[in-house]
Amino acid sequence: MLIRRAEAEGAATLEMEGVRGVRMQVMVGRADGAANFALRHFVVEPGGHTPRHSHDYEHQVYIVEGRADVECDGAVHEARSGDVLHIEPNRVHQFRNPGDAPLRFLCMVPTTFDCGRPTPGS
Repeated sequence: MLIRRAEAEGAATLEMEGVRGVRMQVMVGRADGAANFALRHFVVEPGGHTPRHSHDYEHQVYIVEGRADVECDGAVHEARSGDVLHIEPNRVHQFRNPGDAPLRFLCMVPTTFDCGRPTPGS
């Protein structure tokens, strides 16, 4: 059994093209023996955003704190703490923090491969 806390201080800066003000912490992943799913904790600073991207797997998101503008296939949806999102495979999506406080969300992805590459953060 593994017990780990999702804390903003434990998240590492995410260095990739199209990202601004985002940190990520792998809560459970392949390194922990997870065979099917990885759970990641993201912290997006005010004005920050994840990259606009798509991938060949679905994923689920739970907004822990703050609010987000979530773009999916060109449409923007508002989400806030307590909301659960399901993003289908191959949808172009992005999370942006329009607020003045950090946005924190948990994201579950498969540990399988994405187009021949390991799923990021799995």
